[in-house]
Amino acid sequence: MEGTKLNRLIIIGASGHGKVVADIAKLSGYEEIVFLDNDSEMKECAGYPVLGSDMIAKDLEGDLFVAVGNSAVRQKLMNRDAGRVFPILIHPSAVIAEGTEIGSGSVIMAGTVINPGVMIGRGVIVNTGSSIDHDCVVGDYCHISVGSHLSGTVKVGDRVWVGVGAIVSNNVNICSNSIIGAGAVVIHSIEEEGTYIGVPAKIKGKFKLQGGGYKPIIIKSQISVIEPSVVTRNWQLRRVA
Repeated sequence: MEGTKLNRLIIIGASGHGKVVADIAKLSGYEEIVFLDNDSEMKECAGYPVLGSDMIAKDLEGDLFVAVGNSAVRQKLMNRDAGRVFPILIHPSAVIAEGTEIGSGSVIMAGTVINPGVMIGRGVIVNTGSSIDHDCVVGDYCHISVGSHLSGTVKVGDRVWVGVGAIVSNNVNICSNSIIGAGAVVIHSIEEEGTYIGVPAKIKGKFKLQGGGYKPIIIKSQISVIEPSVVTRNWQLRRVA
């Protein structure tokens, strides 16, 4: 689909993260970009209009993208609006191996490297300058932060936050609902939910959701129906439900 002009993208979350998402969406060919945010005083973000709260998403036509750092909120909003198109957004400078699987509503930012055999779930943030090596599996609603690196054959559960500059050694598993602190080095598998910091990484405390304070007005119960991904570049990425 490279070179194809798309119509409108509705971004939930008028934040710094939302600005980056909007930039990638523009580079991906979206002709119109608008924001929704529950801050009633917010009128624009990165030069794009904020039309109102996220509750009006159902009344607007266009693809939808949830630019919210908090993984639980991101998951709930995407499930609330199941049935909408959640595109995959990929920065042109990202290097992605052919055959990589990426779930709907995920964003791959500038300077990232994703090597062969990788599977990335739904609603994942792969942030600037990070890398995911061969045969890794990244679960739904994870955040691979700026400059962090997953070595080969790493398996990451759902809603995991890998902090800025963290390194995960090869053949390591990380259970769902875990936080890897900034600069941590994970050399052994993590089987207990919690926050892990240091070199080597050790548990510091219980899991606490990261990623900003965006608060949806109403969150409906989770819906299991998920629409297929839409790929916005011409790589031969496999569609992931």
